[in-house]
Amino acid sequence: MGPQGEFERERLELENLLKSGVFHRAPNLALLLGYVCTKYFERATDQIKEYNIAVEALGRSPDFEPKTDAIVRVEAHRLRKRLKEFYRTTGAGHAIHIEIPPGQYAPRFARLEKPPEAAVPLQEIAPQPEKEPPLARTGAQHQLRRWIALAAVLVLSVMAPNVRLNGGRSRMPLPEPLAVAPGAGIRIACGLESGVYIDQFSNVWSKDAFFQGGIAVHQSPHFIRGTRDQNLYSRRREGAFRYDIPLNPGVYELRLHFAETVYGPDNPGGGGESSRVFAVAMNGRPVLPWFDVVADSEASTADIRVFKDVSPASDGHLHLQFSPLSNMPVLSGIELTPGVAGRMRPIRMVAQGHGYTDKQGRYWEPDRYASGGQLIARNEPVSGTSDPDLYRGERFGNVSYVVPVAEGRYRVTLHFAETWFGPGKGGRGPGIGARVFDILCNGVAVRRNFDIFKEAGGSNRAMTLEIPDVVPDHQGKIVIALPPAHNYACINAMEVVDESR
Repeated sequence: MGPQGEFERERLELENLLKSGVFHRAPNLALLLGYVCTKYFERATDQIKEYNIAVEALGRSPDFEPKTDAIVRVEAHRLRKRLKEFYRTTGAGHAIHIEIPPGQYAPRFARLEKPPEAAVPLQEIAPQPEKEPPLARTGAQHQLRRWIALAAVLVLSVMAPNVRLNGGRSRMPLPEPLAVAPGAGIRIACGLESGVYIDQFSNVWSKDAFFQGGIAVHQSPHFIRGTRDQNLYSRRREGAFRYDIPLNPGVYELRLHFAETVYGPDNPGGGGESSRVFAVAMNGRPVLPWFDVVADSEASTADIRVFKDVSPASDGHLHLQFSPLSNMPVLSGIELTPGVAGRMRPIRMVAQGHGYTDKQGRYWEPDRYASGGQLIARNEPVSGTSDPDLYRGERFGNVSYVVPVAEGRYRVTLHFAETWFGPGKGGRGPGIGARVFDILCNGVAVRRNFDIFKEAGGSNRAMTLEIPDVVPDHQGKIVIALPPAHNYACINAMEVVDESR
């Protein structure tokens, strides 16, 4: 087998490793492995040096000094241990094992003449949650997460051109099903022709599958507003196409991801609303009968449409049909996750760069769907709550959140604590009146001149504000805006709970 064939086998092993979940709680390790393997596949192992890894992969500044910062050596040590455990257990039967030999950073792809027939389940050595870097390093943290996604695409799609079309040829669906297992989900990166994509939340998206018709398009870098996953929206399936996705019986939530990168202001096609209109049907039923991405969310903006109570048709497949009305349909991603009959699963987010599991065992996602403002750490102890760690991070500024939801009625709960202003805060100002802002929900003022210090009765005290009976707008969104009146608005966490009957 020639070098190219060997590379394909090695890339397949890397893909299987990334999809295994072994790095689910260790994005730094996935990032490091992706970077060194990318250089290996590019035949550029001479560039795999401690400084390059720190700056290009781990987000350290150009003045990084290896003698005083051991981040690369520490992460490489952890990666070696994680790889050793994986191939001792779940990956023991793999014909190729990926190693990072001691004393170096370039990967080695070891081939076993006779792999073991059995392996200890990986669950027996499931990794413990990794300690996250301080939230004050949010710039570097975001850079790390961007590299996780980018490295996976680079490694598994080496030397792909900027724009790729499959010449209009239809593909038959892949033979193997992607049926959803309990607690898991299906994620398809539309237009991705090989490998996998790892998003900012460590979710693995498979390459395009189960489609008929359309073409795969990969567009050169194009900034997309409203998302932390730029690369997901750089690819799409375009044309008249359909997806027939095999599913186990059950109830699911479906999210369709769109972005208009051709038409609209500042895009090459010009125009705007009505330039691209198409219809979407699910199991033969219209769900978006007249859909215009620009009208729904503006051009060059991530647009997610959510549907609950989704089930396979009688033939065991979910059928999604995309039909042109004016210009060809586009689609960047499909997500199917286990659902609850009649309701969406709750959405919980913390204004932090990493997720959080509260004292009741409920998982809060990292900050998302936000525009405006900045994330910062807040380490002051907060009282009046059983979960003070919920208030460890804060988004401050002129902040808004655009949360995609399915049809229904929702209760939105906003979590606040004033940890910056007040007596004893280093002369930053008094308590009452130091920070004042409005709270709007879908354009309607919920509170005017909202003052956290006044409402909570002092500094470092947790408080919540409930907004009941919220109906999403006609674009399927709940928009929470916090325009400042005096100093910046801030928020610590948000819950969106479906209370449809």
